[in-house]
Amino acid sequence: MALRALIVDDNSNFLGAATDLLEREGVKVIGVATTGAEAIRLAAELQPDVTLVDIDLGDESGFDVARALADEGSGNRFPVVLVSTHAERDFADLIASSPAVGFVAKSELSAGRLAEVLGH
Repeated sequence: MALRALIVDDNSNFLGAATDLLEREGVKVIGVATTGAEAIRLAAELQPDVTLVDIDLGDESGFDVARALADEGSGNRFPVVLVSTHAERDFADLIASSPAVGFVAKSELSAGRLAEVLGH
C-alpha cells in the first residue's frame, strides 16, 4: 500500500511540485494545507501516514504545528517529518527537541528519502 502523505507549506509552488514529485514516485498525497489550523483539521480527517511540515510557515512556526499534530486530542498521533530549504544543521537542536520523526531538506525530497526517515 502506498504511503499516504499530507503536505503543509505556505508556498503554493512547492505544494504543487512536491505533490507531483511524490505521486510520480508512488506516494499518495491525500491533502495539502497552508496553515497550521488547516493541517490539524486535515490530519484528523484524512489520517495520513505522514505529514510533511515546512519549518517556516510564514507567520507560523512549523515546530508549533508539529507539536500540535503530536498532541492532537483525538488520541491519534500523526507522524511529522519537518522540511525546509535550509540545511538540517541550521535547526538541529530544534529538530531534535521537536516531536517530529525526522527532517528532509526540500532539495532532497523523494519517496525514498521519506521511507528512509520513517524507517520503512
